[in-house]
Amino acid sequence: MYRTSHPYTIQRDGIWMGAMVSNLHELRPKVTDSEKITINLGYVDLGHIDLLVQEGFYSNRTDFIRTAIRNQLDRHNDAVTKSVSRHQLDLGLRHYSRQDLEAAQKAGEVLHIQVLGLASIANDVTPELARQTIGSLHVLGALHASQAVKEALRDRIR
Repeated sequence: MYRTSHPYTIQRDGIWMGAMVSNLHELRPKVTDSEKITINLGYVDLGHIDLLVQEGFYSNRTDFIRTAIRNQLDRHNDAVTKSVSRHQLDLGLRHYSRQDLEAAQKAGEVLHIQVLGLASIANDVTPELARQTIGSLHVLGALHASQAVKEALRDRIR
């Protein structure tokens, strides 16, 4: 038997830690709130950014680029708002579970998904169910779905 001297003792041999780790369960998959992109910049522009970072205006290159993007989005906010309304886009995060698609299938509905932000289709959605229930998919931003579902919907993605 293993003896502890205090209820808050950190165990060195890992017996208790091993027991705790085996009891961990992922309640829901972690969804990232950003998407990584790659851009090419000229050396002079990059030098300007580095100078601003060095002078303390920004904490790093990423901070500068995010700020620049947000400023441009704010500058064009009215045009974006009108366009979102005109195209009837869902704004933000839109998740489609297997139950959502099965309910649409049962009701005889075909979904036409239009999202500005992140559209996600649950991992337990089969390619067959996706093809039967999703008529079109227009995502401005990112689409998270299994590779099989993306392949099944390839001809319906705009």
